[in-house]
Amino acid sequence: MNLSLITSMILTFTLFLSQVEYKQLIGSWQLVHFEGMEKIVKSPQYQNANALEKAGMDARINYRLENTVYQFVEGDILKFTDFENQVVVQKEAKIELMDGNMLVIHEEKGDRLAQIIEFSENRMVLQPISKAAASGRLIFERIKK
Repeated sequence: MNLSLITSMILTFTLFLSQVEYKQLIGSWQLVHFEGMEKIVKSPQYQNANALEKAGMDARINYRLENTVYQFVEGDILKFTDFENQVVVQKEAKIELMDGNMLVIHEEKGDRLAQIIEFSENRMVLQPISKAAASGRLIFERIKK
């Protein structure tokens, strides 16, 4: 068993012993890593691209990271940036934090689910849950005021 797996299991176990409370989420969180990026960088399209094409893909990845912010506010409201047709849009949704550290984001188009799999004062890792293929973990860091 490798060390990262053991560490991950310990963090998951610790998280389930201490449920996250909504008041701990309040504040702004910046996306700093998305596992989906790794799939893009390892893809044949990226690997076979020339330097200019790779630079364009890298710029789109960085643009998404820089423009993805979750802001949890009083009243169980999540203000967040999303992308529609390659354009950054601001959205607001009602949110629930359920047992098992499950976030339910109530949007117009339907509910989105994510499991909080790691949480500390300055770091939050979400695992989106959907019927689509596994999209990978989202790693956020708290934006300090």
